[in-house]
Amino acid sequence: MTKDKLEKVLKDHLVWLNDNSNGACANLRGANLSGADLRYVDLKSANLSGANLTDADLRRANLSGANLRYANLIDADLNGADFRGADLRSADLNGADFSRADLRSADLNGANLSGADLSGADLRGADLSGANLTVGNVNRKIEN
Repeated sequence: MTKDKLEKVLKDHLVWLNDNSNGACANLRGANLSGADLRYVDLKSANLSGANLTDADLRRANLSGANLRYANLIDADLNGADFRGADLRSADLNGADFSRADLRSADLNGANLSGADLSGADLRGADLSGANLTVGNVNRKIEN
């Protein structure tokens, strides 16, 4: 995906978030965003299913409620990102940095989290059934 096209999608998405009768929800299904700089981007409720986000920088991005099913986030920097209620089923998250990420109520069923850094991540209510956590760093934040 070209940088100009991505910027247009993100701009339309921001308009849609503020007034869903205008703009358009970001549909980045299957997009190649490998290595993209998406720090602080608001992709709440966006469709990123099957997208290639290998080595992407998504630090502090808002991906709450986003569809990331089957997405490839290998070695992505997701430090401090918001994934509350996101669909990450069967996503490849091998080596991803989720440190301090908010994964409350995220669906990680069947996700590959091998080698992922989950230190300081909030996993309350997250579905990790069938997830591969081999050699991952899972220092889960627990607050009551």
